[in-house]
Amino acid sequence: MPKPVIYIAMVLSILAMIPPALIARTRAVQSEKRRIHLIQDMDNQYKFRAQQVNPMFADERAMRPPVPGTVARGELNLDEHYTRGVVTGPRSSGAAATGGNVSWATTFPNQVQLNMDLMRRGQDRFTIYCRPCHGDSGHGDGIVNKRAMELLTTGTNGTQWVQPKSLHEAAIRDQPVGQIFNTITRGIRTMPSYESQIPVADRWAIVAYVKALQRSQHARDEDVPASMRGSLPVIPLPPQPEEKPKSTTETSG
Repeated sequence: MPKPVIYIAMVLSILAMIPPALIARTRAVQSEKRRIHLIQDMDNQYKFRAQQVNPMFADERAMRPPVPGTVARGELNLDEHYTRGVVTGPRSSGAAATGGNVSWATTFPNQVQLNMDLMRRGQDRFTIYCRPCHGDSGHGDGIVNKRAMELLTTGTNGTQWVQPKSLHEAAIRDQPVGQIFNTITRGIRTMPSYESQIPVADRWAIVAYVKALQRSQHARDEDVPASMRGSLPVIPLPPQPEEKPKSTTETSG
């Protein structure tokens, strides 16, 4: 084979290796340059990030300090009953007293009107945020829990899971409305906080719906007005199988 042909083949082979080498380098080496972004969709915008220099201001700080003397209207959260679910009792006596006793609110705040619109809103927000883990009726058997239990049983990828609490446990049924509101706001144990996802008003709506769920599973005759008790439908239950008496041998053994 003529030498020029050999030389040309060698050069072409080397050139053909350049694109794969550049691709491999791009995947392995970090760069401050932006990636090729054909469709922008407002993903890349000119803006100042925290701690950057902004020559527009005399102090060249992009992060502007608050204006002296300003008050954030509507953002002070002074109503702790509404924003935190707690109430403050009367201040105790004595020179060392610094304030009253803070306890969970046992009643809904004045901003919350208990009616069917609130219940429907609470049911809607419960379905979106709570149902996946706690289930339709709040027994802790949501679809997320079912899927996690399947993965836990099969030992998939070292799955670890703590089953959500049933809202019908006695300890949770006895919780004041303020404590349930705080749990939604701050989270508890493995349950995350929903403060950023759910506004304050919707959190109270969920609390109202949770209390309705708990009452639906633990209703008493006394909860029904006396004038309506006689008109309630009676649902016959299937007969229960009789338990066989144990023999003398079983008892003594």
